[in-house]
Amino acid sequence: MDKHLIDDIKHISLSLFNKNFFGVYHGSISARMSRDSFIINSKETILNEVTEDSLVKLDCQKRDYRWSMANADVHIHEHIYKTIPSAKYVSYTMPPYATAFSLKHGKVSPQDYYGKKVLGEVIVYDPKNIDDWIERAPYEIPQFFQKHNTHLLLIKGFGVICYDRDITEMAKKVSILENSCRLLALSANL
Repeated sequence: MDKHLIDDIKHISLSLFNKNFFGVYHGSISARMSRDSFIINSKETILNEVTEDSLVKLDCQKRDYRWSMANADVHIHEHIYKTIPSAKYVSYTMPPYATAFSLKHGKVSPQDYYGKKVLGEVIVYDPKNIDDWIERAPYEIPQFFQKHNTHLLLIKGFGVICYDRDITEMAKKVSILENSCRLLALSANL
């Protein structure tokens, strides 16, 4: 595997974990390696200790045993890569303030400088029936990205799916969203 990609994933994953955006076994991060292949954390990966051994390289044209080793979110990542050619990195995080905010609101209207300038208004996607959400998510999430001019999707009660060409920009968007939601929650109590 490409050492540069592994180092990028390792660095960003640790940062996201330290900010409580990933749980011990909750969340996923991946990187496209070619048109039809990508690497993603395995289902056993603790996201503060990503190593080459904790990443699984998958070929979208060839389903083999490695697909069963991959994180449960693998099909979401796969379909984003298939439908959005510009996606180089994908993450699924569950930042606490943003996820909590999504439970009570249909959109996030940041009031802080960076939230307004970088994100603007963020739609909260309501998956409605949560019983079959995991089966629908790999198809509905890429469709949302194709219909809306955004690289970030806040899903009610589920978390944040984000993609970008630059891994740092991807992490920055998630962090800005979380900070904006935290500030909105704190200001509501003033």
